[in-house]
Amino acid sequence: AEEGAPLDGSPPDHSYSLSSGTTSEELLRKLNEQRDIIALLEVKMKEMKGSIRRLRLAEAQLREEIREKDRLLHAASAGTRKRHGL
Repeated sequence: AEEGAPLDGSPPDHSYSLSSGTTSEELLRKLNEQRDIIALLEVKMKEMKGSIRRLRLAEAQLREEIREKDRLLHAASAGTRKRHGL
């Protein structure tokens, strides 16, 4: 393939990263930058997974509290329902 011409089946940014006059030094620098970005994203993903776990726990606790309050409300209103014939 000619320099700068995209190769078949390659990612879209392949063509500009190998555009004419790109030195191996520049390629290496770009590769390292991308590696840093990927590492950063992996850290962020781990943090988000932790956040999601905490949110799920909090949600489960809230659902349990709501169930408990519902039970109390039903118990409290059972008497009045009978009186009103509902």
